[in-house]
Amino acid sequence: MDIEFHWDPGSTNTYFAWHLLKPIARNYGARIRPHCFNLGYVFRQNRYALSDEPIAKMRNRKRDLMRWAAHYERPFRIPDRFPIKTSRILRAAVAMRAWNQEAAFMDAVMTQYWEQNNDSIAEDDGLVALAQQLSIPETSFRAALTADETGQTVVNETQSGLDSGVFGAPTIVIEDEIYWGKDRMEFIARHLETGQSHLASN
Repeated sequence: MDIEFHWDPGSTNTYFAWHLLKPIARNYGARIRPHCFNLGYVFRQNRYALSDEPIAKMRNRKRDLMRWAAHYERPFRIPDRFPIKTSRILRAAVAMRAWNQEAAFMDAVMTQYWEQNNDSIAEDDGLVALAQQLSIPETSFRAALTADETGQTVVNETQSGLDSGVFGAPTIVIEDEIYWGKDRMEFIARHLETGQSHLASN
């Protein structure tokens, strides 16, 4: 069974969902299929700004994220530079498909930004360095990163997500059933186990 994973690397919840989803997928023999979902574009379309959220909510956000990190024993931290533009990272992830390295690249992105405070991955040179760690030649990677069709794929996947009802990242879709956020893993596991969502059985 396929799991459609709509992601943006600038989302804290994407970090946790990615790491929590992978063992579930392995356990049920499911395949995760990543799709770009450019939150910067979505936020602009909806005139949403993170800074507009209530101060009390913003104050609690970090404490809550650190609870998740402690509970799941993840070396997560809030980067010094947050948020960052993620369009180039999404382009790079698409480019890595040519080498069948998209998932490994996503792992590396999550580690560098959300664990090691490395915001250089928002820029081309930082992405090149990351690709080289995965043994991808610089010249070939830069060509794929900057290709018009790579950028268009990011646009197309984001719009396709919106058209299918995706509204945020991370969003996990299994057989047209939408699971949003990092805290739906129990429902996802049940869907994979039974072949249907909880609602379908009622």
